[in-house]
Amino acid sequence: MKTIVVVGAGALGSHVTMFLRNVDATIRVVDFDRVEQRNVMSQFHGKPSVGKNKVQSLKQAMDFLFGRKIEIVSNKLVENNAKEILGGADLVIDCLDNGDGRRVIQAFVRKNDIPCLHGGLAANGAFGVSLWDEDFVIDDASGTAKTCEDGEHLPFIATVSTYIASSAQKFLLTGRKMGFNVHPTGVMKIS
Repeated sequence: MKTIVVVGAGALGSHVTMFLRNVDATIRVVDFDRVEQRNVMSQFHGKPSVGKNKVQSLKQAMDFLFGRKIEIVSNKLVENNAKEILGGADLVIDCLDNGDGRRVIQAFVRKNDIPCLHGGLAANGAFGVSLWDEDFVIDDASGTAKTCEDGEHLPFIATVSTYIASSAQKFLLTGRKMGFNVHPTGVMKIS
């Protein structure tokens, strides 16, 4: 059985995991952060999970709602534990929102020839991406708006998450890599 590692269980990662629930693969989700009240409006975490680790919250929701078991890692991904966390993956899906973590992922997957799909959102909800590593450039720009503060961008977050999950599923089934730039007004296929 193949293994998918989703790094980040926030706005994108929590929804991507939910959308991958029917894929015939082991799903391992990595995140060290806890669910905050402000997260429940835009992430796949409910009010009873406030204060819990995000991966624990997601594990409980996936099992309770869908009977889907997932593996969880509640440690922060850093260079020193990348082999332990990302090793053995057939696909890594990067749903982080910071350049440092993305650089750890990118260095590891490139060194070990592991396919990697990067997901990203503009802080103001103006665009999102589902791009394969060979097309992805890490952007350390920070905005003032937060996509996960309120529910304003939830439909767009779900749309971008759908493209990420769809790209992953297509790759696992056919080996074909499809990337997308997603805007509220339309979608552009990249590869």
